Amino acid sequence: MMLPPSHPFTTAQALEHGTSRGQLQRAVEQGLLRRVLLGVYAGTDLPDTPMLRARAAALVLAPTHVVCDRSAAWLHGIDHLDPRSRDVPPRLEVVAMDGTRTRASGTRGGTRALLSEDVMVLDGVPVTTPARTAADLACRFGRLGAMGVLDQFARHHHVTEAQLRRLLIRFGGRRGVTQFRELINYVDALAESPAESWVRLMIRDHQLPTPTSQVEVVLPEGTFRLDLAYPHLKVAVEYDGEEHHSSSADRARDLARRAALARAGWHVIVVRKDGLSGAGEDRWTRELRVVLADRVGSDRPRYARAEGSGVPRWRGSWRD
Repeated sequence: MMLPPSHPFTTAQALEHGTSRGQLQRAVEQGLLRRVLLGVYAGTDLPDTPMLRARAAALVLAPTHVVCDRSAAWLHGIDHLDPRSRDVPPRLEVVAMDGTRTRASGTRGGTRALLSEDVMVLDGVPVTTPARTAADLACRFGRLGAMGVLDQFARHHHVTEAQLRRLLIRFGGRRGVTQFRELINYVDALAESPAESWVRLMIRDHQLPTPTSQVEVVLPEGTFRLDLAYPHLKVAVEYDGEEHHSSSADRARDLARRAALARAGWHVIVVRKDGLSGAGEDRWTRELRVVLADRVGSDRPRYARAEGSGVPRWRGSWRD
């Protein structure tokens, strides 16, 4: 077999064509192949598209099974994997329409009550719909991850609150449904990354006002888009992930951008990976609380007399 091939293949297929396990491993190490799923390989020159993922899934999927959960999100183009597991090829998560659990190599099976409206065919592979996948994941995983996946399905697949609430009615008594019911209220299709969703939910969990997503600020230096912001107070919160904010060019761009914002009176709080828990989280949320309180206070007087009474009326609040 010539490597890399033009389509995904399984370990068994490689062995049938005379390629040993050792040769497969060396091809991965040399960057000729990548593990798409457990026991499924593809050439590194093949674009990582939903169609390629579906073809890989079809190689290990039994006829009566439907791809679900994180694997379904993956097929829909939304990765909901633990970052610590990114280098480990995942098993394909499936449920059986006929009620039988799968023991097929490379899969992780279970049972679940699905209606025909919960299932669609994606490039020949039965998979739970975007709305059903989002709802299932919102019940099964932690709050931050669930918020991220709900936002991403809303953004990329236009999953609506109405669709999610229809599924909520059917999920009565299911484990995790309380979390799902709560997070439906906070879905924001403007969130551009899961990390933005995490930060927004953390702000809410600290009983701070919910910021607006993707705020554009026009300055003489250019137009800047802020991840999360309180425009009337000129306060912003941004998440700097390693992928787009680690090179020298990235850092120089960020410094110039934030210097321009500071000259225009903006206070920008930067959150990084170490700010997603523990002491790091405490530091930036404390800073946000202080600067919001300070800027609301500096915006006074905010008292006005209610018409027809002698009682002062509060016109605005920094709490939502």
